[in-house]
Amino acid sequence: MAFGSFEKGEEIEANAEINMIPFIDVMLVLLIIFMITMPMMTNAVKVDLPKASSQPLASTTKPVDLAVLGSGQILVNGDAVDIASLETHLQQFSADTEVHLRADRKTPYEVVARVLAAASEAGLAKVGFVTDLPE
Repeated sequence: MAFGSFEKGEEIEANAEINMIPFIDVMLVLLIIFMITMPMMTNAVKVDLPKASSQPLASTTKPVDLAVLGSGQILVNGDAVDIASLETHLQQFSADTEVHLRADRKTPYEVVARVLAAASEAGLAKVGFVTDLPE
């Protein structure tokens, strides 16, 4: 950028040179940042993860098989149950009983949420979602 005076008669030529010092400063800062961050990105953290056993857990009670069909019908251990009487039907099981919930793919979420709420109100807190393995 050229600066000149407001005096008439004297013509000042414009300076067309590019000031390289700010560019060099920026490049040096970027170089330092990359030099500091690159070793952090290349070194992996060694973590000794625990090994999981594939043995099923021993359960003292038989789990409750709770199925929700795509039509909204609810089955408790194979018996059809209405959504209104589901909570009273689930109260006959002890609190440490596991619930295995099978929901059809086409089941509306509202029905699944009501079934989970009924199980929670009945005191059954251990709920597992059962899925099929992909072929």
